[in-house]
Amino acid sequence: MLAQLLVASLVGGCAATDAGPSYYWQSVTGHLKLMHAARPVQDWLDDPATPPVLQQKLVLAQRMRRFAVTELGLPDNASYRRYADLQRRAAVYNVVAAPELSLKLHNWCFPVAGCVGYRGYFDEAEAKAFAAALSSNMDVAVYPVPAYSTLGWMNWAGGDPLLNTFIGYPEGELARLLFHELAHQVVYASGDTVFNESFATAVERIGGARWLAQADEPARQAYAEFDGRRQAFRAHALATRQRLQAVYDDVSLDDDTKRQRKAAAMDDFRRRYQELKQGWGGYKGYDAWVAQASNATFGAQAAYDQWVPAFDVLFEREGRDFARFYDAVRALAAMGADDRQAALQALAPAASPLPTH
Repeated sequence: MLAQLLVASLVGGCAATDAGPSYYWQSVTGHLKLMHAARPVQDWLDDPATPPVLQQKLVLAQRMRRFAVTELGLPDNASYRRYADLQRRAAVYNVVAAPELSLKLHNWCFPVAGCVGYRGYFDEAEAKAFAAALSSNMDVAVYPVPAYSTLGWMNWAGGDPLLNTFIGYPEGELARLLFHELAHQVVYASGDTVFNESFATAVERIGGARWLAQADEPARQAYAEFDGRRQAFRAHALATRQRLQAVYDDVSLDDDTKRQRKAAAMDDFRRRYQELKQGWGGYKGYDAWVAQASNATFGAQAAYDQWVPAFDVLFEREGRDFARFYDAVRALAAMGADDRQAALQALAPAASPLPTH
């Protein structure tokens, strides 16, 4: 996940934003604490107090880091060569919000990073306090983020570290997360969260498949089970998102009727989720997401999937050559927002833009 807050606050400068000094202060101090907790991976490997399971994961992550450079053309820099145990379950906590009858996320604007559809906090209590202060007419959610990218701005200071918040992931998922975050260091379009996240998601999927192709069979089986649940859940969420969008777009309905149909769609979403879980052997990984499901969470989820088909087409068009692919993506990022969306739409006509209302 991308941390808009850090790039804005570390680069500095004056701009009109809807975040005050205290917000930037928690951003800077939170990241500095994270950086201070990080030590080179080799230090952890040499430390007899490091648990064997963690040592194995750190060695694996360094193999993935080399693979990212040699096979995926991702940056060869300081990022993910250190490790930190934050003693908490997330790197940051994101706040997302959307109107009562819309899937369009509210945007917060920052210097350098532009306007994005979430606002991150290093302290969960602060994130919840900010969420509680938002308008009662908004659907609001707070969710944990296991990793974020500083877009390469902090490589001079050691780069983005590996963290306890994700180091224990299944092998295939750990690879995808690292490839995703490194992709943010390749291309970043200011103010276009959907473009940035869809590009990084496309890279993680392509790279993750290549990694697993050379992994051992137990790793592939573990990932297949993990990803099977994820794909089933995403398909279920997408169907609900489309149902809600149809309700919100229907000009023949008054707001009270839309609210009733929204409530029915959400009830059906939760009921069908319980049915889906019955085949998962007790897996509860999506329970927290479902518990606070709303326009805000559905809108946030959409940002990561929207233009992935377009980037897949672009990757094939560029001969599956990563250097050419990244150059083509940079060209898209340099376009104006409308031209960029039109170009992506031309690549994948079946992909519809996120709602504008």
